[in-house]
Amino acid sequence: MLNLLKKSSFFLLAGLAVFFFIVFTKKQDSSAELPIETHDTDELFQDDINSVSTPDNEQSFVVDVKGAVQNPGVYTVKQDDRIHDVIELAGGFSVDADQSQVNLAQLVQDEMIIAVPEQGDQEANMNTSIETVSDKIRINYASVQEIEQLPGIGPSKAETIFQYREENGLFRELEDLLNISGIGEKTVESLRDYIQVP
Repeated sequence: MLNLLKKSSFFLLAGLAVFFFIVFTKKQDSSAELPIETHDTDELFQDDINSVSTPDNEQSFVVDVKGAVQNPGVYTVKQDDRIHDVIELAGGFSVDADQSQVNLAQLVQDEMIIAVPEQGDQEANMNTSIETVSDKIRINYASVQEIEQLPGIGPSKAETIFQYREENGLFRELEDLLNISGIGEKTVESLRDYIQVP
């Protein structure tokens, strides 16, 4: 009887050992089957860079091209573009354009009117340009020839005003003209009804 009990205990222990062995190996297999997620730190870093949007600080201007060009019209240009770039956008000068009256190196300004005169028709083109701004000359966008039309302003002083604007930027108020040599308070007052700023 004791012998039988010993044999039974042996088989019972052996069975338990086999049971635990099977359970243990199954756990290892199931854990081995689980996918291990690995992240490449370089890829994560690159994704973060790509998700950051770079603000576009470049300002655009809208200009009106009139007169002796192939395709007159309104064009959107970059703030660092020059008259030359705008004329190209408009298809270039027409055959009868008076190119000598256009400063191709001038930087464009927002709401600028670029009026290209035809040969022998300069005065008519200028009058049209002035009428479009309520009979006042927009001093920030006027050509040398348009500035000359102001009372008391001759060719030399018109050139000086034009150069000052090119070197120092747009006039913010009429009194900025006092910074130009040869222009005093009386001259500024006499021009008040003829100049539009900005």
